Amino acid sequence: MPMIDVYATAGTFTDPHGLARSLADAVMAVEQVPDIAMFRKNTAAFVHELPSGAISNVDGDRDYVRVQVLTNAGALDRGKQIEVVRQLTDLIAEAGVPAERVWVLLTEAPEGGWGLEGHAHTNAELVAAARAELSAHRADAGR
Repeated sequence: MPMIDVYATAGTFTDPHGLARSLADAVMAVEQVPDIAMFRKNTAAFVHELPSGAISNVDGDRDYVRVQVLTNAGALDRGKQIEVVRQLTDLIAEAGVPAERVWVLLTEAPEGGWGLEGHAHTNAELVAAARAELSAHRADAGR
């Protein structure tokens, strides 16, 4: 259930909502989590539009995009890390920003630091909640 934050200068993207949805979908697919409401409703991307001049590197270049992906601890093994960075970079590039201008940072929340529905969940609690939803979904499908 990653949270994806994209920081870019205002006007960088013609369809920020569509981009946000594509980014969330891509990360959920790479994570390979079940297609259940728990994951669909809680995997989200936020496009933060910053004022002109709010981004700069040492040389003064200002046309970068920063993407930060926050996951629960251990959600992405090394292969998934590489794939998430590639896919998100590709999606931002398709939206008009050269790939060499895209920075992607992967961050993990500490164990017990994934707040959802007013509770700081451990990984075990998240897994248990997903299994319970899967079980209920299967029981409904069998009726």
